[in-house]
Amino acid sequence: MIRKRYFIQIAYDGSLYHGWQIQPNAITVQELLDKAMSTVFRQPIETLGCGRTDAGVHAKDFYAHFDIVDADEMKVLSSIGGINALLPYQIAAKQIIPVHEDAHARFDATSRAYEYYVHYEKDPFKLNRSWLVKDKLNVEAMNEAAALLLNYTDFSCFSKSNTQTFTNNCKIVKAVFEEIDGGLVFTIQADRFLRNMVRAIMGTLVRIGKNEISLKDFESIIESKNRSNAGQSVPACGLYLVKIEYAYVKMNRIRE
Repeated sequence: MIRKRYFIQIAYDGSLYHGWQIQPNAITVQELLDKAMSTVFRQPIETLGCGRTDAGVHAKDFYAHFDIVDADEMKVLSSIGGINALLPYQIAAKQIIPVHEDAHARFDATSRAYEYYVHYEKDPFKLNRSWLVKDKLNVEAMNEAAALLLNYTDFSCFSKSNTQTFTNNCKIVKAVFEEIDGGLVFTIQADRFLRNMVRAIMGTLVRIGKNEISLKDFESIIESKNRSNAGQSVPACGLYLVKIEYAYVKMNRIRE
């Protein structure tokens, strides 16, 4: 029996799903992907994802690893069409990548990046894909605050409580707002993220943008390490996982 490990790259609109990870009594991306792949490969397939996205969160670039037994590698790599035929339109398989037997989609990721979208005017075509904020925000102040994130590593104040993590330390290397047509996009990149971290950061930065708190307040919130001091989590609809990086699959990435 020959067992080989692969990564599969997917993208999905999370509006209809209760996140990535399989849950009882809820439809998830992982459940539908495993079912489609098990049918195509005619053997049980269990994927393990690069992270957990919450209900309503989207992913433009998501990886999962899986093992397959006694299968021709060329047939595995060319099975994307068959997998997509069995997936709903909101989930797309992009490519399958052969990796070494110990490769891990979650623990081997060296960098992750998210984008969060905000729009200012009611737009039915942005429903479930961007957050409607009716107040114009002070983008300059928000960028000043976002830049301060790079000075810290302990982000306990932005973490969901009672999570099973050994550390709340993360290394943020980019955090910036850009104005786009009718709204904003916030891009944040780090080596890892805590549960609910990006949405909590965004909720606190919006308070800066509304002139409700100062830059000094923002620093005090981070230094307090207390989630109750930070802003509310923003809605999931505007959040996208946009890039995952691995040292050993970089050459296989789809051109962007």
